[in-house]
Amino acid sequence: MRNFFIILVFVGLMPTAFAFESFEVKDIKLEGLQRISIGTVFNYLSIKPGDKIDKTDVRNTIQILFKTGFFKDIQIEREGDVLVVFVAERPAINEINIEGYDAIPKDQLDDALKQIGLVKGRVFNRGILDGMKKELQRQYYSLGKYNVKIDVQETQLERNRVDITIKLSEGESAEIYAINIIGNKKFSDEKLLQKFSLAESSLFGSRNSYQKQQLAADLEKLTSFYLDSGFLNFNIESTQVSLGPEKESVYVSVNIKEGERFTVRDVKITGDLILPRKELAELVDIRSGDIFSRRKVIDSTKRLSDRLAENGYAFANVNMVPDIDKDSRTLALTFFVDPGRRIYVRRVNITGNTKTQDEVIRRELRQLEGDWLSTKHVARSKTRLDRLDFFSDVNVKTVRIPGTSDQVNLNYHVVEKPTGSLQAGLGFSDTQGLILNLGVTQNNFVGTGQNVGIKIDNSDVTKQFSFNFTNPYYTEEGVSRTISLSYRSVDAEEAELSNYSTDSYGASLSYGIPLSEFTSYRWGVKYDSTLILTPTDDTLTSQNILDFIADNGKENATYQLFGSWNYDSRNRRVFANKGSLTRLGAEIAVPGGDLEYYKVDFRHLSYFPLGKEVTFAANMILGYGAAFGNSTDYPPYKNYFAGGSSSIRGYDANSVGPKDIKTNDPIGGTVKMVANMDLILPNPFAETSDSTRVSLFLDAGSVFEDVDSIDSKEFRYTGGLAFIWITPIGAMRFNFSQAINEQDGDSTRSFQFSLGSPF
Repeated sequence: MRNFFIILVFVGLMPTAFAFESFEVKDIKLEGLQRISIGTVFNYLSIKPGDKIDKTDVRNTIQILFKTGFFKDIQIEREGDVLVVFVAERPAINEINIEGYDAIPKDQLDDALKQIGLVKGRVFNRGILDGMKKELQRQYYSLGKYNVKIDVQETQLERNRVDITIKLSEGESAEIYAINIIGNKKFSDEKLLQKFSLAESSLFGSRNSYQKQQLAADLEKLTSFYLDSGFLNFNIESTQVSLGPEKESVYVSVNIKEGERFTVRDVKITGDLILPRKELAELVDIRSGDIFSRRKVIDSTKRLSDRLAENGYAFANVNMVPDIDKDSRTLALTFFVDPGRRIYVRRVNITGNTKTQDEVIRRELRQLEGDWLSTKHVARSKTRLDRLDFFSDVNVKTVRIPGTSDQVNLNYHVVEKPTGSLQAGLGFSDTQGLILNLGVTQNNFVGTGQNVGIKIDNSDVTKQFSFNFTNPYYTEEGVSRTISLSYRSVDAEEAELSNYSTDSYGASLSYGIPLSEFTSYRWGVKYDSTLILTPTDDTLTSQNILDFIADNGKENATYQLFGSWNYDSRNRRVFANKGSLTRLGAEIAVPGGDLEYYKVDFRHLSYFPLGKEVTFAANMILGYGAAFGNSTDYPPYKNYFAGGSSSIRGYDANSVGPKDIKTNDPIGGTVKMVANMDLILPNPFAETSDSTRVSLFLDAGSVFEDVDSIDSKEFRYTGGLAFIWITPIGAMRFNFSQAINEQDGDSTRSFQFSLGSPF
């Protein structure tokens, strides 16, 4: 007869005592395993074959196996000298489905469940469900949703698996019904409540929803406001948040202690001053007699540290120590400067460039090996690499060298992107009509950084074929050279100008010379030959075209000198929101050709950030051209025109300015004056504005026949809404415009659309 006993133990309970004679275990059998391997269980067993065991050993074994969490039931039997362990595994989680969520993203919910152990593939323990409900309630309560209901359903599956379905009924968010500030004497309730995003009502009159995190942020803003207003001892004594009986209304009470306002009686800079005291003092934005401001102190400390870092003291410490006089309610500020050791760059390491030559990257770096570390030069180096447009990502890390206290390595890692393209496109522009284009470009030809391009444009107005080759480092000093060949045919009639067309071809050679990090100069020479074609019926052609042909003939060749001065400090070339662009260019057709003329163009574009998401942009374009020497006529095909989606929005392309008396066609002029102002708004389509931009605009300008004809009454003004979307097939522009001072004979357009036009 077999000796037999059964032990049944549940989580948290000690096994009951039983009569048992000790014996030597010859073998161990495991029964009931489905998913868990035999080896896993044997790793946890404290009993091994050959051990002599008693009831204490059995009790300990059961406890150990229960602690693994794998089993919901354990039984141990003895069959002769064999110990048999029967187990009942807990089910495994097959799937976790969440339904009814809206206020919390799915990823955030998954992370919350993961933290408490409710994960697909793991052992299912019903005890986890209580923790899950509490965690989800905590998440929803922080969003002000106090009526959230959580229902959990379990579906048993074959092979001891279970599906978990969590059904959420989020309910409505509790709304702010009142915020009371108690203890304020220096500022009114209205003034202080302006610092709260959780105001009682929103811009549209409805009440704002309560959120715990937002209240904490608002209280921090309130504290910052007082500390920036001189109240050194300001303190939030307590905060009470109470719910209405229906759990849909929230009442907030904030008890504060303002204290006294302090002013600054003295400001000093001491310590090891590596730079001139006067230069450092100019970086401190708080003066004797000012009301104390914590923000000004923090900003001043950062400016001092940044300035020292530019000179190689990357790990400098700048601390402000106040000397407070409570009786006079004043304090003296002392900025202690500890520059530490000057840090030098031992090596600059570059990784990730499988195609781009190492030299192409290094010549853009402004931080050199062996020089002291300058955070300004490191940042500028990264910007220059970004602006190459060869890399999708540029990352730089400063790594200290073990065993040294004053040396680091700079590790630049780049992720290359395709720099060659074969482009075939179809577009539409209000100035060009239907556009077909084909282009083959290589911006980083065989990794040398050189640009090679062949372009073919075919539109209703313009047919253009061009070839260009640019070497951005023709010399080691950074002088660039560009060689261009082009053919261009323009049908003025299709552009709603006079009934004529031009065929021209030319070649140019130009050099670009960098003057500073933001300033460059370009000059070059060009040969151009232009043929004017008119219909046989002269009544269809504007008189200015006929007069020019009568004096100069239909075909004219010119030898041109051109140059430009450029300043560009924009943070991005596309969709910038900081910095400015200034360009002054000139072109002159010199004696020796058929025509002698010159033209001067000026453009200035500035971005003024008005906040984190709002920017004001102002753009001004001026142009002037005239004949000189033996030429009496300025070429009409060189005239300026205005109007269109990229000029004066709301007016038809090229329609603003002088018109021919005979044909009433726009003929352009030698003087151009255009101004554009845009208020760039927060992006309503995405958190970032990488591909879309929305703005309110106001445009003004006109074109005049010559300087003597400039008249402010001829300026045209428009306003409206602009939307730009950068798509894989080009830039889409949508303009909704209203002419402000439309006059008889003007051609206006309230909606304008273009696709694939130059940005």
